Amino acid sequence: MRLYHSAGSPFARAVRVALRETALLPRVEELEATLRDPASRLLPHNPVGRVPTLVLPDGTALTETVLILDHLDTLGAPHRLLPPAGPARWRAQAALGRVIGLLDGIAVWNRELRRVPEERSPAVLALEEARANRVADALEAEAEAWALAGPPDAPRIVLGCVLGYAERRHRVWSWRQGRPKLAAWWETIAARPSFTDTVPPLSGI
Repeated sequence: MRLYHSAGSPFARAVRVALRETALLPRVEELEATLRDPASRLLPHNPVGRVPTLVLPDGTALTETVLILDHLDTLGAPHRLLPPAGPARWRAQAALGRVIGLLDGIAVWNRELRRVPEERSPAVLALEEARANRVADALEAEAEAWALAGPPDAPRIVLGCVLGYAERRHRVWSWRQGRPKLAAWWETIAARPSFTDTVPPLSGI
């Protein structure tokens, strides 16, 4: 299998962290791809041009983070990312949906900030900042429930990547302010080798 990724993408980082936490990394070749590039080596496999893209041995390309994480659970790893069918799975999927939603909103916020100032939408910026703070406040209140008890599952991996993105590539968001429990949680997960091995580059935002 081949995983096409970008070093700055938190969506791709979640898959890269998961590969390390499940001990599946030796079965996958990680290939960094350029984005928004008509010559990108990713495009023959995924014409949409987005990462992560996991190319399976039969040539099938999986192109969404949640879909890829779900697929990894079919490969016989000793550590599952999501529980099998049942109430625990629905709860985990609900938590995963929340943090993916947080990441989607931050991505919109970040892209808006990358526009020249006169083209930015104050309404979009205000909406996404409010959304991010609302979700982060809920996570602060639930911090004990997110505590690690062994290798992280899919929701915790994605949340760690969201906050890592805010630390390195969306620093305009002061997510730690007023959220000491969430900050302490992130410090713990960020120290794991799977996270230290996939730290994204710093951005100017």
